[in-house]
Amino acid sequence: MSKFFKIIDLIVGTINQTIAVYGMVLGVLLAFVNVVLRYVFDMSLPWAAELTNYLFIWSALFGAAYGFKQGAHISITLLIEKFSPSVMKMFLLFANLLSIIYLLLIGYKLILMLMDFGEINVDLQVPLWIPQLVIPIAFFLAAYRVAEKLVELYKTDAQNIKLFSEHEAIIEEIKGENK
Repeated sequence: MSKFFKIIDLIVGTINQTIAVYGMVLGVLLAFVNVVLRYVFDMSLPWAAELTNYLFIWSALFGAAYGFKQGAHISITLLIEKFSPSVMKMFLLFANLLSIIYLLLIGYKLILMLMDFGEINVDLQVPLWIPQLVIPIAFFLAAYRVAEKLVELYKTDAQNIKLFSEHEAIIEEIKGENK
């Protein structure tokens, strides 16, 4: 079973990273081409601005989903780090479980809502639900990543849980540069 989850982890990570990177690169290239066409050749692609927006949104949301794996999201630990390790672990488990429920519920509701609208994007001439499908997909992938963290947290002894502290990381970085 562990090999199955490693394969799923690799697939989800590849999807997140690939869409985040290519979305950003293609968005920048498309915006650049459209600016050059507009100011040098006095013409532009009418759909380029809309597609650039969607590419950046896709990139940001898939990057955010990947951020759950890396633990890159902001968390305020001032209160829970004052508790005993076992109470802190309980709060972290609860917070991760709540995050999974939220991401799955919102993702599911968005799919239903997007399918009901039936609107067409004016510039791209595609159903609006296609570019907006990124939201539920990214939320489902983020929920998977949070579930991974939840399992990892559950398996970790309460005494061994280390919270990420940005100020401590900055101090360590400065110490490393001074050596």
